[in-house]
Amino acid sequence: MNPYVLTILLSSLGLGTVLTFASSHWLLAWMGLEINTLAIIPIMAQQHHPRAIEATTKYFLTQATAAAMILFASTTNTWLMGEWEIHQLSHPLATTTVMLALALKLGLAPVHFWLPEVLQGLELTTGLILSTWQKLAPFALMIQVAPTINSSLLVAIGLLSTLVGGWGGLNQTQLRKILAYSSIAHLGWMVLILQFAPSLTLLSLSLYIIMTSSAFLTLKTNNALTINTLATSWTKSPTLAALAALVLLSLGGLPPLSGFMPKWLILQELTKQGLPLSATLAAMTALLSLYFYLRLCYALTLTIYPNTLTAAAPWRLNFTMITLPLSIITILALGLLPLTPAVTAMLAL
Repeated sequence: MNPYVLTILLSSLGLGTVLTFASSHWLLAWMGLEINTLAIIPIMAQQHHPRAIEATTKYFLTQATAAAMILFASTTNTWLMGEWEIHQLSHPLATTTVMLALALKLGLAPVHFWLPEVLQGLELTTGLILSTWQKLAPFALMIQVAPTINSSLLVAIGLLSTLVGGWGGLNQTQLRKILAYSSIAHLGWMVLILQFAPSLTLLSLSLYIIMTSSAFLTLKTNNALTINTLATSWTKSPTLAALAALVLLSLGGLPPLSGFMPKWLILQELTKQGLPLSATLAAMTALLSLYFYLRLCYALTLTIYPNTLTAAAPWRLNFTMITLPLSIITILALGLLPLTPAVTAMLAL
């Protein structure tokens, strides 16, 4: 893609998200979401591959449907209650419709079906943008409208997403689909705690973005798209393969890695709020996700590729990829757990 065109598209992507962040009026927020969607579509379709075009079409249709639902809900609220402000969303029909529309935007269960299919059709860099940056604007709106939404609905969507995210990834061999189900599960944890501790949701979102970025960049560096190709990673770069396994375990939420912090604090908060059953169910669904992360770790570190390669070894060529962002983000994905007391002190302020 032409660098000038790419710069304009990435600037529009940032503009759409910032516009949604800054808006207090539903029409402005809707406009930001639309700019965001229209900016990423050419980036998704730049490969000119049938799978990429199919993924782009699916993405466009789901995002357009969600945007239309948001517009319908905000107009209905204005018609019935006389308010365009995001914070003044008060009619039950409008709040439920907006919640479902934002769930569709984010790929939360039970409206998650588009996300694995779309992510599977994209290259890893575009998939990274879709899994991280594209979640910010809808989450900003969800945090603003959360106080007006029925808490039982939020808890139900959160638990269903963690269950679907864990269960859906068990049978997958494609790494992009596994990361899509991982995304659904993590978003479920965030929605689960959204009404009780919004600051914890922001902490979880930040750590999710760090860990997912590290996972995507690692896979891109290894040029791995399936579990089978992960088996060659150890020969190419043993250090990177070992770190990738740790990043995946961090995504699974194992101590003493960074990913344990949000799960620990969320379970603690749910128990404080008198929801021990929800906390137990969430912890058990985390075991499902942990299983497929462990599968990937096994493929990365404990298996050797079965075939003898007669071609020139690709790992002996000069390596030209910039690895500084990957290094920084991997350190963050692995070593933030000791900061938990400081984080909890900040959240208590």
